[in-house]
Amino acid sequence: MSVSEVERDSPAVSETDAEMYVASVCFKTGPPGAVGVEIERIVHDVSDVRRPVPAAEVRIVAAELGSELPGGGAVTFEPGGQFEVSSACGADLSSVIDAVRADLRVTDQYFDDAGLSFSSLALDPVRPPVRTLDHPRYTAMEAHFDRAGQAGRTMMCSTASLQVCLEAGLPGNGPGSAVQRWQRLHRLAPVLVALFANSPFHQGAPSGWQSTRQAVWLGIDPSRASPVQDSADPPAAWARYALDASVLCIPSSRGSWEAPHGLTMRAWVRGHGPRPATYEDLHYHLSTLFPFIRPRGFLEIRVIDAQAGSDWEAAAAITTALVDDEQAADIAADACSPVAALPDAMMIAARDGLANPVLGSAGLSCADAALAAMDRMKADAGTKATVEAFVEQYAARNRSPADQRIDDWRRTGSFSDPAQRKENVG
Repeated sequence: MSVSEVERDSPAVSETDAEMYVASVCFKTGPPGAVGVEIERIVHDVSDVRRPVPAAEVRIVAAELGSELPGGGAVTFEPGGQFEVSSACGADLSSVIDAVRADLRVTDQYFDDAGLSFSSLALDPVRPPVRTLDHPRYTAMEAHFDRAGQAGRTMMCSTASLQVCLEAGLPGNGPGSAVQRWQRLHRLAPVLVALFANSPFHQGAPSGWQSTRQAVWLGIDPSRASPVQDSADPPAAWARYALDASVLCIPSSRGSWEAPHGLTMRAWVRGHGPRPATYEDLHYHLSTLFPFIRPRGFLEIRVIDAQAGSDWEAAAAITTALVDDEQAADIAADACSPVAALPDAMMIAARDGLANPVLGSAGLSCADAALAAMDRMKADAGTKATVEAFVEQYAARNRSPADQRIDDWRRTGSFSDPAQRKENVG
C-alpha cells in the first residue's frame, strides 16, 4: 500500500484496538526450530579505508547480484551505506547456515571484484557518520535523533550488527513457552553482548569499550531502544512499550515525514497528532522500534555485534543453541542469574566484555553449553569446528573478539584484516 493510499483510505485506530493489534501481531506462538539471520556489514574501499563509500556505490555493486541470492537471502542497505544480507527463514540452524554461506560467497566475490571490502568490526573505526541513503524515513530519523546528540546518527550510519531471529515459543508459560523464552532472552542479552563484543574503536583509537556499537545504542532515544519491561504477560508489555514510544516519523506523500517533537504513539491514537492515526501508521511505527529483543511474530535478537570473517557462524549457532536447545537453554538460564544482579549489566557488558568476572563466568558456561548442543542440533562439521574455535579463542580465555581486534591494531597499526577478508571469500 502506498503512502497516499494510507492517508486516504485507512481507517483510524483507537487506543484499545492499537494495544490489541500490537499484542496479537507481534507475538505469534510456534514451536522452536525455524531460524533466520541478518548480517549487516560496513563497506570500505580496499585501497583507502578512510574513503566514504556511499550507499549509491554499494547499490551499483549489489545490482550485479541479480534479484535473488543463491541461498534465497535478500539484500538491503542502511543509511550510511552498510550492506545487509537477510537470510530466508530456515527450518533449522544447519539449513540457514548453509544458505547464508552460499549468499556470502557470492556477495563477497562481487564486492572483492569491485575493490570493496567488508569491515571486520561492528562500528566504523575512522570515518565520521554521514548519511548517504536519501529517503524521507531516514531524513526524519536523523532529525529526531540529532535532538539528543551524535549517538543516533552514529547508530544509523556507522554501526553493523548480526541479528538472529527465532520462533517466539509455545503457548502458555511453561518450558519452551513464549513467556519463558522472552524472559530468558532478556537475561541472556548482556552475556551475548560480552561474548560477541567486536567494536573497540571510535574516531581512530580505542574507545574504552569492548562493544562501542552497543554503547552507541544505549545512548539513543530510550523510548524505542531500551529493553521492554519484564512482565509475566510479554504481549501486553510490548503493546504498552510500543504505544508509549515516541513517533519517529509520519509517512506522507506531501513533504517532510518529521513527527511533532514529543508525540508518542499513544497520544497520536488519542487524537493529538497532525491527522488520525491508522493501522498502517501503527504498523510502520513498530518498524521504528529497536529494543534489545524485538517481537515481530518471531523474536529478533538485536544485541550482537557484526563479526569478523566466518565468526558470524559461531555467533548464530551459539545464540540459537542457548535459546532453542532445551539443555543448553537451562544451563544458560542458571549461568545468567548472577548477571541479572549486576547494576546496569548491559552497560558493563558493552564496556568490559568477558573481562568482567561475572560475565566471563556466565559467558564460558553458556559457550560450553552451546558447543555441547551442536550435535543435538545436527550442526555440520564446519559449524561445530567454528564454534569450538571461537570458544577456545575467546570465552575460554575471558576474551571477546574486541580483544583480538585491539591486539591486531597494536601489532600492525591497521584497522583492516586482509586474512579475515580472504577467509570469507574462500
